[in-house]
Amino acid sequence: MDATRQSLLVRARGGDEGAWRDLCDLYRPLIVNWLRRQAVPPGDIDDVVQEIFIAVVQGLPSFEHTGRYGAFRAWLRTIAYNHSCDYWKSPARRSEAAGTDDAAAALGLLEDPNSPLNRYWDDEHDRYVLHCLLEMVETEFEPATVRAFRLVALEGASSTDIAAQLDLSVAAVYAARSRVLRRLRTLAEGLLDELP
Repeated sequence: MDATRQSLLVRARGGDEGAWRDLCDLYRPLIVNWLRRQAVPPGDIDDVVQEIFIAVVQGLPSFEHTGRYGAFRAWLRTIAYNHSCDYWKSPARRSEAAGTDDAAAALGLLEDPNSPLNRYWDDEHDRYVLHCLLEMVETEFEPATVRAFRLVALEGASSTDIAAQLDLSVAAVYAARSRVLRRLRTLAEGLLDELP
């Protein structure tokens, strides 16, 4: 199989530098937003993100997708969780946070699987990753093809309405959805379990 058609995860596990860069570019904003929701000070975010990615680089070659829904999302979240807890439990953080409840509040959110922080990770992950992957593949298709895909697959518009709106046949709308979806499935294998 052509390396550019393999999953981003497979390529990164194989040591492909471009795939590592894409994986980091893909996940960095999600991790940064998750850290911001914990109230990690802006000056510390880059350091925590770097620690998380170092752990991902070290652990990804041995990562085995279990086939369970959300396996990669859960694996990455566990790494992010562990490094966030380490950050908040560090002696330096404890002394800086003396007299404040920042560390205790963040640890409480991290440890509660139903907290808004943990729900954010689960809810936002798939939506965010799909959006980013679609941006990565947009240049591989005609703009009308991507537009048809977005409208039908992501916004739930009817194929008939989209065909009329974009001056395409209904068959062309179905073909556009199919082509873009096939490419996304290849790229997202292991990262996302379900696509629209």
